[in-house]
Amino acid sequence: MVQSLPVWDDPHNADPAYTRSRVRHEALPVLEKALGKGVVEALARTAQLSRDDADALDSWAAAVEPSIRDDAGDLEVAKLFALPPAVRRRVLRRAAIAAGSPAGSLFARHLEEVDRLITGWRGQGAINLPGRVAVRRQGGRLVLRQG
Repeated sequence: MVQSLPVWDDPHNADPAYTRSRVRHEALPVLEKALGKGVVEALARTAQLSRDDADALDSWAAAVEPSIRDDAGDLEVAKLFALPPAVRRRVLRRAAIAAGSPAGSLFARHLEEVDRLITGWRGQGAINLPGRVAVRRQGGRLVLRQG
């Protein structure tokens, strides 16, 4: 069934104030000139593969997280250490959000600091996350508490 819908031309698509517009009209033509045709399609394929990988890693982290928590809800450092870094950081992110850290304010740099409590332990103190969540290593556990 063919529908007669009016075509709407979004003026933002040509406005260089928007990054997506500058990329579409300035960066992609330069890449195609330098690398040849097909750059847009290759980037789209790479983005889809990355999304599929991220979805799989997110599922893995969600599935493994309950087995890493002890009875008090703290995370066992040895079990975290055994995980691949991409899965471990996702578990840490999930735990931080569950403890009260706002997802939109929790960045990779925060998770890298928390990850060092597992992979680069030197007796450092608590890591403070957005939402007043403190993460400390105590007795082979990561303790996340909002304070």
